[in-house]
Parts: sequence; structure tokens; C-alpha cells
Amino acid sequence: AGIVEPSGRSERQGIDLGVRYQINDWLYFNSDLTYSRARSIDAVDGNDYIPLAPGITLAGGLSAVGLKKWSGGIRYRFLGDRPANEDNSIVAEGYLVFDSNVNYELLPDLTLGISVQNLFNTEWNETQFATTSRLRQETEAVEEIHFTPGAPFYLQGRIRYTF
Repeated sequence: AGIVEPSGRSERQGIDLGVRYQINDWLYFNSDLTYSRARSIDAVDGNDYIPLAPGITLAGGLSAVGLKKWSGGIRYRFLGDRPANEDNSIVAEGYLVFDSNVNYELLPDLTLGISVQNLFNTEWNETQFATTSRLRQETEAVEEIHFTPGAPFYLQGRIRYTF
């Protein structure tokens, strides 16, 4: 039903770490990591997980700029497994997906580019919810993960004109 309702007090503790490093004149590295422990304060131990609250996330990549008329990079994003319900009996699966791009400056104001989304064609679930449903032939409703699949490998061309 897509219902959102108040769920009481929560506590979240964690750490965020960001790293930026210029390897040389044209190559840059960056990465951001988060680690978090999220729990409902008023719930009984074991039933105190916060649905879909991530424990670990990671995002970053390498970027190349200033290579004559060329630029580009490769990026990654990681989301760890996380509880899909309050007792963690249903788990929303994590994923690791890579994207890349290459650009060429044809003229000072005109750039051509190609992006590759999901470079390694990873199967992943973008949106995941623990939902109760019942098929026609089932006698009882079942709580399970319902999801939207993540985008598969695809190429995207780009023309950019700046003024």
C-alpha cells in the first residue's frame, strides 16, 4: 500500500569517512564510506532494526581530466545488505555497481561523451521493500521482498554545448 507511518524514537551511531587524493596532474581518486548502526529505542532487542537503514555504504572512483582534449572516469557505488523488517528476518540485498564515462572536447564549447552505466552488467535490486502479499493460489499472505530491478548495462551518448 506504500504506507508511511511514525515508528517511534530511533538512535543512529556511525562514522563517515571521505578521502580525496590527487595522484598526479590529471588523475584524481575519491571515496566516501559510511558505517552506521541504527536501532529503534523503544522496541525489544531483536525487534529493534530499522527497515532499510544501511549499515555500510561506499561510493567513489577515479577521474582523469586535462589529458589534452580527453577526460573520463570510473565510479562505483556499494550498498551493503540491510534489514528489510524490524526483526531482520528478511534482508534487502546489497550491491556493487560500476559506471564509467569518456569525453572528448571537439571544440572549446562542444564536448562529446559516452557513459557506460552498470559496466559489468551486475544484477542488482534498486528498490526493495518487505511487503505482505498473497497470490490467488496461496491460502495465506506472505511477507517477502518486493523489488525494482536495477538498470542493466547500457551505453548513453552525450553532446554538451556550453555558452
